[in-house]
Amino acid sequence: MKILVAHNSYQYRGGEDAAVDTELRQLEAHGDTVIPYRRHNDELREITPLSALTHAAETIWASRSAQDIAQLVSASKPDIAHFHNTFPLISPSAYYACSEAGVPVVQTLHNYRLICPAATLMRKGKVCESCLGRSLPWPGIVRRCYRHSTAQTASLATMLAAHAAMGTWHNKIDIYVALSEFAKLKFVQGGFPGNRIVVKPNFVHPDPGLKNRAGEYALFVGRLSEEKGPRVLLNAWRELAANVPLFILGDGPLRDPMEAHIKKFKLSNITIVGEVPPDRVFQWMHNARFLISASLCYECFPVSVVEAFACGLPVIASELGSLAEIVAPGRTGLHFTAGDATELTRAVDWAWSHSDQVQRMGQQARLEFERKYTAERNYRTLMHIYDQLLDQREESRFGGGLSLSKATS
Repeated sequence: MKILVAHNSYQYRGGEDAAVDTELRQLEAHGDTVIPYRRHNDELREITPLSALTHAAETIWASRSAQDIAQLVSASKPDIAHFHNTFPLISPSAYYACSEAGVPVVQTLHNYRLICPAATLMRKGKVCESCLGRSLPWPGIVRRCYRHSTAQTASLATMLAAHAAMGTWHNKIDIYVALSEFAKLKFVQGGFPGNRIVVKPNFVHPDPGLKNRAGEYALFVGRLSEEKGPRVLLNAWRELAANVPLFILGDGPLRDPMEAHIKKFKLSNITIVGEVPPDRVFQWMHNARFLISASLCYECFPVSVVEAFACGLPVIASELGSLAEIVAPGRTGLHFTAGDATELTRAVDWAWSHSDQVQRMGQQARLEFERKYTAERNYRTLMHIYDQLLDQREESRFGGGLSLSKATS
């Protein structure tokens, strides 16, 4: 099969970028032809005050990306166009370029951008659904939810409202891919067509294999930003009774204040390693006792959790959103109330002092990975989505309406 894959990469590489790259490599490994189209947010560094208005307009309709996609479609004639992140440099204009050429469109919902200007359904460290279901997400504008900027949030909100009014979300995207049942539910509540949202979780490739030791430290892997909850880790570690080493893999806007906090409170058992290559992440996981996923927001499906499962590493996770769905307490990990450092402290203390039980949880996590999150299973699911879309698109040419409800299981 020939697939055009489009993605707008982030300035700070995170799980979303990694998931896109892994899926692309898996398609190529199975002999499918991938036509990549990438834009990168580093391009935003070139924006000047004089070009800001042009950029705002491009967020709604990126003429350059639409032209690029149209040329790629004309030259390569893909069977499917699969979009990941389109904000802000690709924009929904690319869907129209595909639609005009008769190429069906798949959109993976890696975050909540299409129903929340902040993309996280979070505000001030707590879940926020004020804009959910609104054609114009005006509360986000008032609260400056995107980059603490009224102008930038208004630009994003205008994009969402304009394309809602144009029918883009219902008429130009043939199928959406949500990463969890919870995420699907939120998009349905936000007004998206439930019969065209399928669930396909993230996966891991290559298989890192099961770790063979109890583990010598706690581990956090993720972007150092507010919604991921890294500050909760620091507060929990100040209360710990046991001397538990914690290694933090990742980078982001909170790194400097976290380093300052560690120094101020003399938390010598915490080390911020920074961003490391994917293969090194698995090495760190193989020597850890458990992973902590402390998100304050509704995660769609954090890649680090399925990576931990693949390594046989149990997860102590916020009991929130898809994390509550993915991590089974007492079987593949433990839960704590999102943002509650005291509860996290208790979970960490228990896990550190019950090594045998934690190892058994890790074995169950590995079985969960083998059942649900292998590359081969993911590829079969993706091909099923593509095949059903193409079959039903063909049927619609002979008088039937396009309905993808059969693919939603």
